[in-house]
Formats: sequence, C-alpha cells, structure tokens
Amino acid sequence: MSGVYGKCFDPTGARHGIPTYPWRLAPDGHATRRQLRARGLRPGGQPIQAQVMRVNRRAGGVRVAYLYREDLAKPVRPMTSRKWGALALAMLARRTCPRCLLDVGYCIPRRYGICGLCIATEEQSAA
Repeated sequence: MSGVYGKCFDPTGARHGIPTYPWRLAPDGHATRRQLRARGLRPGGQPIQAQVMRVNRRAGGVRVAYLYREDLAKPVRPMTSRKWGALALAMLARRTCPRCLLDVGYCIPRRYGICGLCIATEEQSAA
C-alpha cells in the first residue's frame, strides 16, 4: 500500500472522524452532490456519510468530496414559474450595464463592472 493511499484509506473513520476512501474507490450506494444532481436527486437533509480524499501535489494539501447515501436521497424539487421568473430577472441584472443601462446580451465581467463598449469608450477618452 502506497503512502498516499494509506493517508486516504480510513473506512472506520478512526483518523478523520468519518469513513474516508481514496479517490474513485468509494463504496457502491454513495454519491457526491453533483452525482446525485445528475440523477435528479438531492441529499435531502441527511448528514455526510463518508468522504473521498485525494492528495493534491501542486498545493501540498488534500482535496475532499463528501458522499451521501443514494437510498436516503430525495428527488429534486421542480422549478416553479416564480423561480423561473426570479432567475430570469437575476440574469437580466447580470447582463445590464450600470453605465449605459443596456442589455448587452452577455454577463458583464465582475472585474470591470461595465460592458465592453463602455470600456472601449473609457480607454479612448483616457488616451
């Protein structure tokens, strides 16, 4: 057993507090949030059942993904018309330039806070 594998393998939870498995070696019947969502499920308030761990060589730490039991997962709540409306308004706010007040058709970058046309005119006036 390699040292990396040994750090990440703790099926009893003695070292990490919850059962821990190496990356891609989780037991059947467990899934991450994203995997549940892809199957049309959500954790539904259940506690974290286990975790998968991977040593991150670049950052010198570890990456962890929490696992939930699939049999206790609940179906995703359907989107209502009000939720769709709220989402549409939020996306409209992200596409509207605060300087020229136009819907530019794309999400305005948070780095600049204004649309590309306003950035270009600002650069021209500065030069």
